[in-house]
Amino acid sequence: MTASAAVFAILVALWLGAMIPGPSFVLVARNAIGLSRSDGLATAVGMGVGGIFFGGIALAGLYTLLQAVEWLYIGLKLAGGAYLIFVASKIWRGAGRPITVDDGLATVSGSARKSFWVGLSTQLSNPKTAIWYGSIFAALLPQHPPLWCYFVLPPLVFAVECGWYTIVALCFSSKGPREVYLRGKKWVDRIAAGAISALGVRLILTAPKAGI
Repeated sequence: MTASAAVFAILVALWLGAMIPGPSFVLVARNAIGLSRSDGLATAVGMGVGGIFFGGIALAGLYTLLQAVEWLYIGLKLAGGAYLIFVASKIWRGAGRPITVDDGLATVSGSARKSFWVGLSTQLSNPKTAIWYGSIFAALLPQHPPLWCYFVLPPLVFAVECGWYTIVALCFSSKGPREVYLRGKKWVDRIAAGAISALGVRLILTAPKAGI
């Protein structure tokens, strides 16, 4: 896989991961529904900035790991593959469950600045997001990526994270699109689960070849 193809695959995988209903999804939806569209959009920007942080950490950590001890990289790929398969199984089992919105996730008052910081802190405080990024980058990024990847990936990660949650904010602040999305949630989740599971299997199968 070329570096360009790897970058594209990483962005697709991160997009699928962002689509999984979780704390970030619920927070953006809650702010868009309960506060305002601008609060939902500000929360989406916070999620995007958090994505830049995790993407940068994944890039730096992977580079350091490869330069230091290669067997740790193999272990990361095995652990990451197992984690992705675990996540996929949870998504599949929960595909038929409705999304519940916890009022406790809402900000106290409608403030775009406050919504941004709540979105950013929610993203950064979720350890699963860090594991997810590490797994995706370990699975798809070449062992020795070209220098341009380190400059191109962070803004593209922001575009994926912020772009998806912007769609969520716009949809959940409008009655019609929100109902359409919720009706299709079961199949969206199952498609995402299948893709994530395949990525996890690929990660495990290619782990022994990490040194090649």
